[in-house]
Amino acid sequence: MPGTGVLFALAVGSGVIAAVRSTWSPCGQSMLSSITPVAEAGRGHRFGSTATFFMIGALLGGAVVGAVCAALAAGLAVVDPPVGPRLALIALGALAGVLVDAGFTPWRTPFLRRQVNEDWLSAYRPWFYGGGFGFQIGTGVMTYVMSTAVPLTLAFAVLTASPRRALVVCIAFAAVRGSAILLTARCRSFADLQGFHRRFERWREPARRATIASLGLVSALAAVAAWASLPAGVALAAVAMLAVVFARPADLGTDPALAARPAPSARSQRAPVPAGPAGGSGSIDRIRAPLIEVVT
Repeated sequence: MPGTGVLFALAVGSGVIAAVRSTWSPCGQSMLSSITPVAEAGRGHRFGSTATFFMIGALLGGAVVGAVCAALAAGLAVVDPPVGPRLALIALGALAGVLVDAGFTPWRTPFLRRQVNEDWLSAYRPWFYGGGFGFQIGTGVMTYVMSTAVPLTLAFAVLTASPRRALVVCIAFAAVRGSAILLTARCRSFADLQGFHRRFERWREPARRATIASLGLVSALAAVAAWASLPAGVALAAVAMLAVVFARPADLGTDPALAARPAPSARSQRAPVPAGPAGGSGSIDRIRAPLIEVVT
């Protein structure tokens, strides 16, 4: 049925939106400052290997969550609800996501304010911390949830009523989420990392508003498909555009990634030093503090 194809496309699109927005989470920023060519060289490791383990872990995380969604989708397939009501649920769910992400409800993002344990960087081997961090990131539900697009993606995956498609939606999210680790692949010095984080931080609010607009587009397209009504789609799109324009800006109280951060110590501001023969990391494991200070 054409409607099921539209539903699947909207679910995948929501997953991509969620993954991109999640890159600006505290956890995403941590990965982009803690697992870099500079940091890995300082620990005596190869960035390419660690990044590979990270992406593999992310895919595994997406597959685990995808298996759960696939099981629920299989149960929904037994009931076999018409595709129209399922598309309507997507339209209404995405609209609710627009309102929440724009700050117009009592429920404010982010949800699940949990970070990965950065002590792993100095305690374990690259395959473990790379894969472990990637797994948590890839699930989408074990660290900071920066947008309603994340839970909506999981709900939309179930609404496909197809185990295979539900699995694909979750793995697509994990693939995009995990590949973000490559953003710093060309940073070869501390100055490169500082410049990258300056540029990255400037895109925080535009990315947030683009996410709101994208959820609005998902809502509008789902409405047109569900009710065969172009005016309904236009109305929902208009609501989303108003939400983008009048969205409450992220501030210290609503976005912990911008919350007060400890000032870097003298030791943390030292230039990174190469690892010793035993693989010690010198001050490189504290690289995140001065990088964060640069963009505040």
